[in-house]
Amino acid sequence: MTTTIRINGQVTTVQAEPDTPLLWLVRGELGLTGTKFGCGMALCGACTVHLDGEPVRSCVTPLAAVGPRAVTTIEGLRSRVADAVRDAWLKLDVVQCGYCQSGQVMAAAALLARNPRPTDADIDAAMAGNLCRCGTYPRIRAAIHAAAAALAPGPQAGANSPVRGP
Repeated sequence: MTTTIRINGQVTTVQAEPDTPLLWLVRGELGLTGTKFGCGMALCGACTVHLDGEPVRSCVTPLAAVGPRAVTTIEGLRSRVADAVRDAWLKLDVVQCGYCQSGQVMAAAALLARNPRPTDADIDAAMAGNLCRCGTYPRIRAAIHAAAAALAPGPQAGANSPVRGP
């Protein structure tokens, strides 16, 4: 069956059944391998992509559920918020093995796009279900706070950021 999908700002037509998981299309057909296969049951977050800006687990999202909405993968994540998140990830050395990090970045960018000043509780809620086998959770939280501080308006954006953790 022919399916048209809008992904990372491009419209493409592929041969796929409506019940095909979005992840298989993203990785297998389109070669966008930044989105990872983790558990296949929407429990780990490694496969997180944005669907019209909202994080979804692509391993359980069938193509039929995508329709005309915009899909963004880690390769297509472009915005001031995404840049701040990536910068904070690098500055705070968040990544250890790195396998889960594309999903973590996608979830963090979606959080900051809708809530530019998250509390620890907000971060915990938004990042729940994004598992990190290496246990970098304190650095992830600190990086989200640092990205929020960098995005804050004013001449001292980023100064005195509420960074916590190692």
